[in-house]
Amino acid sequence: MTTIGLIGSGNIGSAVARLAVAAGHDVVLSNSRGPETLQDLVDELGPRARAGTTEEAAEAGEIVVVTIPLKAYRSVPVEPLRGKIVIDTGNYYPQRDGQIAELDDESTTTAELVQAHLPESHIVKAFNNINFGALAELARPSGDPERSVLAIAGDDAGAKARVGEFLDSLGYDTYDAGPLSEGWRFQRDLPAYAQLYSADPPGTWPPQTHRRVDEAFLVEQLGKAKRYRDM
Repeated sequence: MTTIGLIGSGNIGSAVARLAVAAGHDVVLSNSRGPETLQDLVDELGPRARAGTTEEAAEAGEIVVVTIPLKAYRSVPVEPLRGKIVIDTGNYYPQRDGQIAELDDESTTTAELVQAHLPESHIVKAFNNINFGALAELARPSGDPERSVLAIAGDDAGAKARVGEFLDSLGYDTYDAGPLSEGWRFQRDLPAYAQLYSADPPGTWPPQTHRRVDEAFLVEQLGKAKRYRDM
């Protein structure tokens, strides 16, 4: 089993932690407010979980999940993540993150920003296009006909393979959408974004009912992606 470090323990981070512990992984949780604020979650998760500082979670994790608001990505510690696989769940919301010029002009992507900040880490984009309720509810064991697929993107084939194994243990198949530069295809407000896993009428948020997504449907939605400037 793998030790998973979590930098950020909000809705997505907590959902990943619960799935990881259920799969037999150890988790080290962190957030910006300090380990003591995570005691209730640690108690819920049991002996496979502990809380630490951001640096401790980065050092302990064999795979580290960064799940914080994009505006805070420069706060992610660089040194303890050198050579490690880092899963980036981030999305760009200008109303929350402020305007980021290179995302506004679409000359780069959110995960590429994180990769530039962590140049010696192996970034894989994942978990950004599924809401935490669906992530928890749709997990299924390998071979289950109702299993869903999650998109990933990354520049390192070995890192993507390892993340695929991790997601498999959590209850999901993976679809490799290509390098980090193609990660925009499942970013905010596009067809392969969070509404993808919702069975509710369009515009319902947060989703109340979740639906299985297979590879064919995911690929179809990724293919419909348009740059914001072309919408």
